[in-house]
Amino acid sequence: MTVNSWDLSLQTAVRSSWEATRFNWYLGFTAFGGPPVHFKIYQELFSISQALCGPASTKMLYCINLIHGGLLAAILAFLIWSLPGALGMFGLSVGVSNIQDTLPRAVYALLSGLNAATVGIIALAAVELSGKAVTDQLTRILVFLAATAGMLYNALWYFPVLMVLSGCAAVVHDYRWLHRPVRNVKSLWLRLRGTSPEPGRVAGEGGSVPGEHDVPPSEDPEPRTIPQEYRLEFSWKVGTAIITAFFLTFIVIMVLRGVLRSPPMLFKLFANLYLAGTIIFGGGPVVIPLLREYVVAEGWVSPRDFLIGLAITQAFPGPNFNFAVFLGSLAAINSGYSSVAGAILGFLGIFLPGIILVHGTMGVWSALRSRPWVKSGLRGVNAGAVGLIYAAVYRIWQVGYIDEGFQSGKSLGDDPWWVVVTATAYVGGRHFGVPAALAIVLGAVLGLVRYGVVSAQN
Repeated sequence: MTVNSWDLSLQTAVRSSWEATRFNWYLGFTAFGGPPVHFKIYQELFSISQALCGPASTKMLYCINLIHGGLLAAILAFLIWSLPGALGMFGLSVGVSNIQDTLPRAVYALLSGLNAATVGIIALAAVELSGKAVTDQLTRILVFLAATAGMLYNALWYFPVLMVLSGCAAVVHDYRWLHRPVRNVKSLWLRLRGTSPEPGRVAGEGGSVPGEHDVPPSEDPEPRTIPQEYRLEFSWKVGTAIITAFFLTFIVIMVLRGVLRSPPMLFKLFANLYLAGTIIFGGGPVVIPLLREYVVAEGWVSPRDFLIGLAITQAFPGPNFNFAVFLGSLAAINSGYSSVAGAILGFLGIFLPGIILVHGTMGVWSALRSRPWVKSGLRGVNAGAVGLIYAAVYRIWQVGYIDEGFQSGKSLGDDPWWVVVTATAYVGGRHFGVPAALAIVLGAVLGLVRYGVVSAQN
């Protein structure tokens, strides 16, 4: 490579880094509410981000900057996006590690107000995303089924299964694989009843011939032209290699986690969060309740401290996956290790799987996006992901109310005041354009107002 080529590459890297900084610097300080609030446009990238494990809005931001400015810009944007909240959660963990077993009731009221307002914000975002995800009766059914299924059962393996089933259902529907069997059963039923099928309907609705629409059209209904400067510079082979290398490292870490009799606590912490970052789908609202299984169940963090972090992380900007920084740091402190080491391992463990996989997927996406079955599958995954956001609203609602007598949390519905706070956040954002950050602050203020009123009555 000549000197001029090196100069040109350096200039390009500097320019893309500057653009990434200029357009992303404020997001880490102002993007409140988690993935449901962050997604407004870019439905194809939204589907890819939701279809893969890890932090959904973080992956989407990474992809946008990867396409626009390359790898350096994508990494820089990721750090700008995630580090402000991560540093805040690290500081919070150090503070929580030094507090008493029982907090003042005013603090519990403030935290409950934060949780109640957050539920309203995420519920609003779920409704708005439903308007984009629901394009027909099938996607409406998938949103409903994913939401109800997510409320009825809770396990780490369960949510990926729901996402896969949603994608498969969309493929089966769009390819009409069940249409002909259903028509045949209907025709047989009519004959057994002695009723002849109406002329022109034996073959299906509108007189179509069986098999005529058994596959969706192969053409892209919206062909796109990508400018040369925005085309990714690595092929599907490189993308496949990245994905393969990730799964090899994942297998090695999980094998060591299982065979080592007394693994170091920090390694086990990293392995647990790496596993969580790999198998959790649906973004931050889904990962937060499930992280309890990997940290609290191990005895590293108390249920009360977990709920304190859960409440405050909703008030922090940036990705909700930064909650892992709080948990990693606090777990390390409680086990006699460095808080910085725990925070770094938590950050890397929860973020790396999703970032690596989405980077590899972007390499193979150009070869996959024109295939009709892929687009059908993503349509179903998108609908299922929105349904899981409704399920996450329910789960946060069920543990959002904390006080002296129930530090492990109980339903916000047990006190009408928190229902009012949730409704205020929802209606304010839906009909009056109240920003998410202001709604969060208002929730905290209303929590303190409730404490003042109750204290005055007593």
